[in-house]
Amino acid sequence: MKKRNLNQELGGGIYTIPEVAFILKLPTAKVRRWMKDFWDDRFSKSNYVEYSWGTGREKGTNFFTLIEFYVFYQLREINVSVKKIIAAHQEMAELLETAYPFASSKILSDGKSILFTLNDGTVVNADKSRQAAFKQIIEDFCKKIEFSKFDIAERFYPLGKEKHIIIDPHHQFGQPVIEETNVLAQTLYDLYTAGESVVFLTRLYDLREIDVVCAIELFNSRAVA
Repeated sequence: MKKRNLNQELGGGIYTIPEVAFILKLPTAKVRRWMKDFWDDRFSKSNYVEYSWGTGREKGTNFFTLIEFYVFYQLREINVSVKKIIAAHQEMAELLETAYPFASSKILSDGKSILFTLNDGTVVNADKSRQAAFKQIIEDFCKKIEFSKFDIAERFYPLGKEKHIIIDPHHQFGQPVIEETNVLAQTLYDLYTAGESVVFLTRLYDLREIDVVCAIELFNSRAVA
């Protein structure tokens, strides 16, 4: 079966590997390795989808894959094994009929297993048994993601929803912007480091002071490459 390339569709966002690493505050080498080992080698073969394009520093991917990277990392942070994550991705992709199951609002975790919600509201284990899970869900790791009415990731808040920097694939090619504007966080940061004051930037772009401060914070909290 011929693979589909869903990455370069209009509105899908465009992210290089270093940009994914920057947005998620992960080491670039780790993101590059995960892309190759999991999305390009494993998930691509089972889902007949090309998750990335290009090579080297020009290698790119889309918004949904960025979200999947975030969820993958959150699962590893709560000590869910790589083996369980891979099995859950493949099982959920089949059941939910999507190449991006980790970009779905239906994924959850109790800190040990990966769970997801069926259309009837039943929470089941994301393994071949699909055994119903009655344990209390104690970890919802999608706090930085805003989902659409179709239960798919629509926006990502890299600093959390209480701050107003968003990643929206329908605005500025998915680069970080101030919420409800098209003002790039990168632009504010570059002007600030060039010597412009926060007050000047709020007046120049008709923003709140906290918006400019958050843009600066985003670029001051880089992960180690």
